[in-house]
Amino acid sequence: MGTITRSFANNIGTSGILKAAAFNNASLNNVTALNAAIPTGNMILISSQTANNSASLSFTSGINSTYKEYQFWFIDVHSRTDNVPLGFNLSTDSGSNYNVTKTSTFFRVYHSEDDGEAALNYQGAFDLAQSTSDQPITNGLGNGADENGGGYMSLFNPASTTYVKHYIAITNIYEQSNMSMSGYTGGYGNTTSAINAVRFQMSSGNFDGTILMFGIK
Repeated sequence: MGTITRSFANNIGTSGILKAAAFNNASLNNVTALNAAIPTGNMILISSQTANNSASLSFTSGINSTYKEYQFWFIDVHSRTDNVPLGFNLSTDSGSNYNVTKTSTFFRVYHSEDDGEAALNYQGAFDLAQSTSDQPITNGLGNGADENGGGYMSLFNPASTTYVKHYIAITNIYEQSNMSMSGYTGGYGNTTSAINAVRFQMSSGNFDGTILMFGIK
């Protein structure tokens, strides 16, 4: 029995299944691509950015016709200014301008730590009507050391040159008056031009946190 054959045989268990020791980095050195039949998942991480006392985070590449839906996930977003919302805007010129006209709606549900307040209501101050302003996707974040927010936003078929561009966002924050507050936003960018960049920023001041961008197959 040759050395290679003996080594292979030593890594086969009694049930005929290869042992874990049979696999190492070297065993995959010659693999250049996965077979098309091997599933690789439908949620593809395209890029990740982290704010550290930053004014904004902008995604100016990777938004194209490859995917019909793009998702942005917000992880531990912490405002440096008290009681300001996180918002976004869209660009059709790769980030030279963030001024796409938008129409939207916004509602929230909240519950205070002391159990004194709880409600579900429409928030007209955060909706847009043919406005180029940033779209808020949270209520006012607190800037305490442990106060932050998270959630996600979906942008649908941004590369279309036929239809307007719909978006939805769901977030939850530690609100500045010590509440758990969930925000629900939906709207559309009223343009038939392709959207190819997205910018996130607070309505005032800087922020910390990570934003991930995924493409959905």
